[in-house]
Formats: sequence, C-alpha cells, structure tokens
Amino acid sequence: MSKDSNTVYIGQKPTMNYVLAVLTHINTKNAKEVTIKARGQAISAAVDVAEIVNKRFMKELGVSNISIGTEEMPPREGENKYRKVSTIEITMTKQ
Repeated sequence: MSKDSNTVYIGQKPTMNYVLAVLTHINTKNAKEVTIKARGQAISAAVDVAEIVNKRFMKELGVSNISIGTEEMPPREGENKYRKVSTIEITMTKQ
C-alpha cells in the first residue's frame, strides 16, 4: 500500500502480493474503490492484478476507469536526457 490509502502501487514483487493488497484494502477498510497504479514494465502486472481480482476473487469489483499517460523521468547518472515512461491507473469499484 502507499501514502494514498486508496492506491496500490505495482512494482517488482509477485503479482499475488498485489492481488492480496487490493483484496485486503477492499475488505478491511470497507472501501468501495481502489486504484492500481503502475509505470513502465510493471503495467502488464497491473493489468494482471485487476483481471485476477475481478475474475477469480471478487466478481462484484469491476473496472470503472482506466487512465494512461506518460511521465518524464530525470536522467540517470551518466545520461543527459530526460526519458519518458508510460503510466497506467486502473480504478476498480464495487458494483
């Protein structure tokens, strides 16, 4: 989980860790909505998390909004150009 209590940020952990985070958020906080955020190579894992939650665990939790974009990242050490990284936000809401 993250600073924003309604958001799960996807990283390099196994997909099921994030599925569990989404399910825990919905069940323990009695929330009606959760947002899954990812960027770069983690985007495919974010889509997997949303699909696994919806198809296997909570059929009443559906995708209500998908937002895609691009962020400009500062140059790495030894580089001089900013780089662009794709982002996705998937909002899931109880039906």
